[in-house]
This record gives sequence, structure tokens and C-alpha cells, in this order.
Amino acid sequence: MKTCVLICAGNFSIEHITVEEDDFCIAVDGGYAYCKQLGIKPDLIVGDMDSLPENLQKEMQKISGEKPGKVICLCQEKDDTDTLAALRIGMEKGYRNYRLYGALGGRIDHTIANIQCLSYLKNNGAEGIILEEGLAITVIKEEKVSFGNREKGYLSLFSLGERAEGVTITGMKYPLNQALVTNDYPIGISNEFTGEDSMVEVRKGMLLAVLSLK
Repeated sequence: MKTCVLICAGNFSIEHITVEEDDFCIAVDGGYAYCKQLGIKPDLIVGDMDSLPENLQKEMQKISGEKPGKVICLCQEKDDTDTLAALRIGMEKGYRNYRLYGALGGRIDHTIANIQCLSYLKNNGAEGIILEEGLAITVIKEEKVSFGNREKGYLSLFSLGERAEGVTITGMKYPLNQALVTNDYPIGISNEFTGEDSMVEVRKGMLLAVLSLK
């Protein structure tokens, strides 16, 4: 399935990103500066442009004049964040798989907003993953997710609602069987892969899954 790649304006430590020919790449606001550094030519640029330096804002004006439709300039006073606005555009274009880079760090409220955007995707029939160096964040909702025996590092699970029911973890250092995970007790923190095939299942509710190599 084709993928929509978002390059956002948060912290960015990944030195190289592979954007396939069939991928649709959106630079989100200041993420355009990262695209310039990485030599990535985005298919679309979306944002209110408040985090772009003056020289790149002028470049936006030039691109907008030469290629109408490639730049979508949003109002600074709006309900949707720049990232959510970009995701809505991707959804309208029919994309259901998303990779988000530069979606962490900086202001903590922006990080939380981007995590909520993963919930938006999951609740609307799409899959999203936030990627950073040594880190991957996604959402598990009323499903089973399997991990191969080559997976390394840590897996932390957090309830995104008041409660996630029927949580089962197998093949990891700390197993669970039909457990209740709530949003006021972080029982799912820092589980470890053991070199075996492993699985996470949630029967009812939604979990935030954080995979870390650190």
C-alpha cells in the first residue's frame, strides 16, 4: 500500500530518510527546512509557515507562484494543527499508511498533539507511525500486533483512554494475560524483547506503543 510521508518541524536526528517513488511526501511547515537539508523534494508543502526562516518564507512565495497548488498556506489562528491539516489532506487523497518524521521534541504540547494525531489516524481507518533515531511510536486498537524474534530494545504501552481491557503480552520479559491497563498507572513501561517471537493484543480500547532501542 502506498505511503504518505510527513516531514514535520520538531527535533530531527535521522541523517537519512528513504522516500520511495510511489510515496507522497508532505513538508509540514518548518519541516521544509529539513527537506532542503536532506535533498528531499516534497510533493506538497502545508503549514502557516511561522517556523520557517525569512529566506525560506520567500522561497515559499516563489514556489507558490511557479507551481500553484504545491504550497497550502494555512491561517495561524485555526483549530487543526499543521500536522493534522496535512494528515487530513493525505486522507482525502486516499492514503492510509503514514510515516511521520520530526514529530517529537521541541515544545511538549506539540509532541502530545502529534501523538493524538496517531489516534486520529487509527480512529479513521489508517495506520501511522512516528519515527525518530532509535524510536518508533504507534497506536494499537482492538487488535493483535506481532513482533519477530529479531526485535530488540524496549516496548512501553500506555492506555490512550481511561482504560484498555484484555491486554495480553506474550514472548516478552514481562507477560500479561487479559490485563486491565489504565491511564493512571503506567504498568506497561519498559518491557523488553527477549529474542523470541512476541505479541501484544488489546481486546477493548487503545494503547500507545513506544518502541525504543535505548
